[in-house]
Amino acid sequence: MRRMSVSTAVAAGAAVLAFAGPAAAHVSVDPGEAEQGGYATVNFKVPNERDDASTIKLEVTLPTDHPLTSVMPEPVPGWDVKVEQAELDTPIESHGEKITEAASKVTWSGGEVEPGTFQRFPVSMGALPEDADQLVFKAIQTYDNGEVVRWIEVPEEGAEEPESPAPVLALVPAEDADDDADADDAGNGDDAEPAAAEGKGDDGDDTASDDDGSSDTMARTLGIVGIALGAAGVAFGVQSRRRGAGGSSAAQ
Repeated sequence: MRRMSVSTAVAAGAAVLAFAGPAAAHVSVDPGEAEQGGYATVNFKVPNERDDASTIKLEVTLPTDHPLTSVMPEPVPGWDVKVEQAELDTPIESHGEKITEAASKVTWSGGEVEPGTFQRFPVSMGALPEDADQLVFKAIQTYDNGEVVRWIEVPEEGAEEPESPAPVLALVPAEDADDDADADDAGNGDDAEPAAAEGKGDDGDDTASDDDGSSDTMARTLGIVGIALGAAGVAFGVQSRRRGAGGSSAAQ
């Protein structure tokens, strides 16, 4: 019975891991949050969840409902990158200029993400929309064995994570981002104050100065005593020689 229980537990654990593995190893964005109306560098993080194949291609579709006027991938060693443009149904204005097309897809190919590793693909993008709370980037991952995984399911708030979720970048108001930064600074300041006072007593530097002064006084005192003792020894020796010489003359 014990052997059967152990075997059953192991089998159940393996089944849980098998089902949890693909969901936990999906393509994602890092960081997962950015400021509305600003620019951000987003890393598309691609883990290889296969043991016998390598990822050789990644395609990321950019949202068309909130077009991005600036999309600039950072070079990734060993990989080729291509940015595709598409005509906008409704032109938009950016910095006083009329924009009629925007980036629609970014594709990386020619490299390799080996089993048990992951790769980041950084992209600078903006301006991020001010009237949206998230951007969804549907991604397609291709392996060298011909397998294609489509990370295109949009996660819904309050619902379970889909089997193949698309990468989602959350957007927060600018004041919320500033408040978070101020809170971090305040926390660092509170932590820094005790660190600055660490190792000091109530008297602070004055105590250290008194200790140094006491050490110098002691050293000087010992030096004077040593000189006095040395002089006394010399005088005693001279007197002893004189007495010895006087005794010798009387004896003659």
